[in-house]
Amino acid sequence: MTEPLETTGPLHLPETARPSAPNRDQVPQARAERERLRNAVREYVETHRPVPPFTLDELDLHSGRILDSGRPADAKYRKWIAILLSNAAWRDWVAAVPLDRRLLLLPKCLRDDAECKGTFDEFGLLCADCGRCPITDLKNEAEALGYVVLIAEGTPAVMSLLESGQIDAVVGVSCVSALESIYPLMEAAAIPGIAVPLLYDGCVNTAADLDWVREAIHLNGGDAGPRRLDVDTLRSQVQAWFAPEALDDALGPATGDTPRIARDWLARSGKRWRPLLAVSTFRALRGGGDVSLPEDVRCVALAVECFHKASLVHDDIEDGDDSRYGQLTLHNEYGVPVALNVGDFLLGEGYRLIAASGLSAEQRAEMLLAAARGHRDLTIGQGAELCWARRPEPLSVEEVLDIFRRKTSPAFEVALRLGAIAADASDEVWDVLHRCSEALGIAYQIADDLKDLDTDDGPSDLAARRPSILLAIAHERAGPDDREFFDAVWRRTSDAADDAIRRRLEALGVEDEARRLLDDYESQATRSLEPLTSADLKGLLRRVVFRIFHRRP
Repeated sequence: MTEPLETTGPLHLPETARPSAPNRDQVPQARAERERLRNAVREYVETHRPVPPFTLDELDLHSGRILDSGRPADAKYRKWIAILLSNAAWRDWVAAVPLDRRLLLLPKCLRDDAECKGTFDEFGLLCADCGRCPITDLKNEAEALGYVVLIAEGTPAVMSLLESGQIDAVVGVSCVSALESIYPLMEAAAIPGIAVPLLYDGCVNTAADLDWVREAIHLNGGDAGPRRLDVDTLRSQVQAWFAPEALDDALGPATGDTPRIARDWLARSGKRWRPLLAVSTFRALRGGGDVSLPEDVRCVALAVECFHKASLVHDDIEDGDDSRYGQLTLHNEYGVPVALNVGDFLLGEGYRLIAASGLSAEQRAEMLLAAARGHRDLTIGQGAELCWARRPEPLSVEEVLDIFRRKTSPAFEVALRLGAIAADASDEVWDVLHRCSEALGIAYQIADDLKDLDTDDGPSDLAARRPSILLAIAHERAGPDDREFFDAVWRRTSDAADDAIRRRLEALGVEDEARRLLDDYESQATRSLEPLTSADLKGLLRRVVFRIFHRRP
């Protein structure tokens, strides 16, 4: 029987058994050098306090600063140093996560390829506990502590676990390139993690600093460390505020037809992203953890949704849409005069909720001004589209994006600002929230247009021949025949069926370009958060952005 391999330090295989190893060019091969650089990174993080989650650009920036800081290191170790930097910044956060909410991700290439008795399923390696490699000991050690253990290197299995809501921290072992591919998933979900890069790779019989792995597995900060805010719990709480009974409790009984219709419309289905953004911003700026949500914040969140639902009533009238949330639009159900009045009532209700809250006079004044400015800006953006409809003509991609910026972004900014005002935010956040909401609004509208390619349910800018990023891209890409076709679609003189338009869009590769733009503006929303010094706010907003574009129910 083969003797168990040593697992108290780096796993060493005979030189002849080691594969060619591109990782050796990125990871210091001398143990003393690895320890020296890890200490230098920890000292940098302790001194400069960079705030996670980091974009890849942020990691590269800080890695460059460490390389330029007078501590000699080969520039080829830049990515490895970036991994250590992320580890050091997240260390206390990982330590605060309960052990049974952590994932240990191990690579199958740590196994003894010639002797391994394990089998594979769709998720990865099913270890046979033969003891011929360190996987057995690490897996058993972690599972005894309560970890979920996955022995795989593909991102789908990791993504599935991250999206399940069951994992709040990850300890991962893999080659530098695999860690680089998985990192965007971790960053997008703002999940704290510690990664131990393999010393060399080649997909079989690799090695790692196993004492570093064990150190990460056993990290335990008890209740003293920072705690990651739970977006799903916050969202469930916000959704519960819009149940009919909860609305009656918060707003009082609906007396009369107009309040009753408005209350029913407010309770109807919706994603509630805007009130969630307001609540998330407040919660994060107040320090996260178990900070409760006072009644005043519920009033603010309800006000934000009142403004949003009022805009939907008016938009549906202006756009002539027949359905919303799978039901008749309000003006189709009750007539245009009643619907207009209900929309106006909801606007008044939103302002009343802010003014009647128990917040300070200064906070209420700031909120009312922010809401009024947002309402004004939104109507200017919507007005640009309505005036275009009087004399429809092709619009460029930039012109359509500008309409999105002016008609959709203000609602996101109002939500973020009201939450920040309720939390007495410092001056540093205001420019960040403006830039985040601007990119977020544009990305949200692009995503909404992309849905028009897949469904005929609900309001569709494509079907209604309204300014659409899809039509703008198509018109700019079109040759002479297609240009004439899309010119007629833009001018609303075409009788082409929606399916015929979709086929032309597909032939021109419009969807790929629209998704590229969506990714670009989502990235802009993410990058806008880089200056924040609150890890709670940065991480929470990052996770909300991730859910808006990747888990839209």
